[in-house]
Amino acid sequence: MLSIYALVVTVVTIALIFDFLNGFHDAANAISTVVIAKTLTPLQAVIIAGCANFVGYFFFGTAVAKTIGTGVVDISHIMRGGNVHMSILVILAGLVGAAVWDLLTWIWGLPTSSSHALIGGLVGSAIAAAGFEVIVIGGVLKIFSFIFIAPVLGFIMATLTATAVHWIFRKHTPAGTTKLFRKMQLVTTTAYSISHGINDAQKTMGVIMITLVAAGMRTADAPIDHWIILSCYIAISVGTMFGGWRIVKTMGTRITKIHAKEGICAETASAAVLFTTAHFGIPVSTTHVIAGSIMGVGRVEHGANVRWITARKIVWAWILTIPASAACAAVTFLIINLFL
Repeated sequence: MLSIYALVVTVVTIALIFDFLNGFHDAANAISTVVIAKTLTPLQAVIIAGCANFVGYFFFGTAVAKTIGTGVVDISHIMRGGNVHMSILVILAGLVGAAVWDLLTWIWGLPTSSSHALIGGLVGSAIAAAGFEVIVIGGVLKIFSFIFIAPVLGFIMATLTATAVHWIFRKHTPAGTTKLFRKMQLVTTTAYSISHGINDAQKTMGVIMITLVAAGMRTADAPIDHWIILSCYIAISVGTMFGGWRIVKTMGTRITKIHAKEGICAETASAAVLFTTAHFGIPVSTTHVIAGSIMGVGRVEHGANVRWITARKIVWAWILTIPASAACAAVTFLIINLFL
């Protein structure tokens, strides 16, 4: 059996790999509109998005990380019988299950949520280890409800933003505003990428923190160490710079046709939603919010511009993410438990 320290190092390493994959998988969310609109090249876009992901380290707190650490799985319940190894294995299996689902959906080109994959992974491995009583039902239900609430908020905000932009520039020709919109999109892409970083990097921070608590290296009420915060922001930033190109096409062309003006509206709406939910410590999916925002923009342009068949496929993928990643994690836990 591996020592506690070896298990902790393993979990932290895999958590940072997952954080990298999160950035890699979700890069398309940040860059799809700006690339499809030809405001930036793919390389320029991922560099800006990756650097912007890191900005949260300097200016924002860790409310979302605390929610992940205490509002999904009650690790202390597993530890009560002295099962420290078991509690850490639950976290390890949850990470692996989430990573497997992330890679599968990347291969399929589906913009699913890395955040919900992580939550589903933790839930699945915890149930496999200790049954349903270890799950924090209220926290999981709140997170699950935002599968529907988050994209609706993005849709509404994008609809309002697009309507306002149309009215403000109603007397201008498209040719006369293209250059202005492309400059504005640099700002909105950066804002969205910052909001993406403060949401998704914090979820990995929460996982690392509960691992240290389970191992007896930290207390549950201790502040998150700076090395955890820094390493998570670096991992997601580097992952974003590598980019998830398969999903760019789905986000930028298969939902609705995106130009610079539409990109500005979608990114502005998404950033507003994500900054607000992060402030209140609600772990929402950045993928869901930007997809809902793109649909909202397409609806303002003309309802027929939204490819609702593609949108329905994406929504089904969202709904399946938590149970699918939970199943992957449960199987992973059973296999790991046999050998470790």
